[in-house]
Parts: sequence; C-alpha cells; structure tokens
Amino acid sequence: MSFSDPEKNIKQFELDPGMTVADFGAGSGFYSIHSAEEVGPRGRVIAIDIQRDLLARIQHSAREYELGNIEVMCADLEREGGVKLSAGSVNAIIASNLFFQLEKKETVVSEMKRILKIKGKALIIDWSDSFGGLGPATADVVPEYVLRKLFETNGFIIERGIMAGAHHYGFIARKV
Repeated sequence: MSFSDPEKNIKQFELDPGMTVADFGAGSGFYSIHSAEEVGPRGRVIAIDIQRDLLARIQHSAREYELGNIEVMCADLEREGGVKLSAGSVNAIIASNLFFQLEKKETVVSEMKRILKIKGKALIIDWSDSFGGLGPATADVVPEYVLRKLFETNGFIIERGIMAGAHHYGFIARKV
C-alpha cells in the first residue's frame, strides 16, 4: 500500500460529471484539482479553508491546470453556519487530513450535513497513525471508529471504506 494518493482516493469516491463538490480544509488543493477534473466543466468544486494563502495557491493551480470550475472560499469550518453555502447545495464533500486538527468535530459534521443534498456523500480520509514526524502527534490521531460513530450519530450512514494509503484510513458516509 502506498502513501495517500489524492487521485486514487478521488477515483474511489466515484464523482459524476456535473456534481458540486466542497473540499473542506482544502489545504494545498490536491483533492480540489482531482475533483475538478472528475466533475468536468459543468461541475463545480468549492475549495474551503481558513488560510487565505493556501486558497491563493489553489487559485493559481486552477489557472495553471486550466480548471475554470474551482472556486475558493475562506471559512471557519468549526463555526456553526461558518460555511457560506446554502443548505442542500452540494452533492459531495471531501475532508482529507482534517479531523485530527479540529476541536469542534461535531460542528464540522453538522455543517457537512447542512450543505449536503439528501443522499449526498462525504469522503473522509485521516491519519491512522503518526508517521515519522509527517503525521499528527500520536495524541492527535482520531481513530477511524470514533469518526465513523460521529457521522452515524449525526445523520449519516457509512457506505464503505476505501483504501486510503499507508498511514491513512478512509470511508464514504452518505447523508440520510
């Protein structure tokens, strides 16, 4: 198993052309770029992060790859209503290497549920362990069973796990 690969993970997420996707905690934008390619020119990807410099980098990458379907949004994911998208406005959400950084995990899951359409889906990928200083401190790793339970108790069903790479786990949750 290789290190986490955004392109392979997005393929497992099975996005369709024309979908609207929100990339929570978009960071450097690797998932945004691959999602934009999958949903095509009729689709839309909203890269969401609290760090404006990272959002500027994503905008630059979108221009470089000639992807006109990527938008950026500065938002505090841990604040209720912090994501300035309408309720039921997106088909899919990506949250990669995000939850280990958050204090208000339940608020973030609630925001996901709010903006997802009925039967919309979320791809959750996070660290399964601390890896040679690259991953989070051991105390910050959120076990997969904890996140699965958080989603299940907040209006989602877990559809399936994915092979997210070495030192990572992944699963797809669907809003019910």
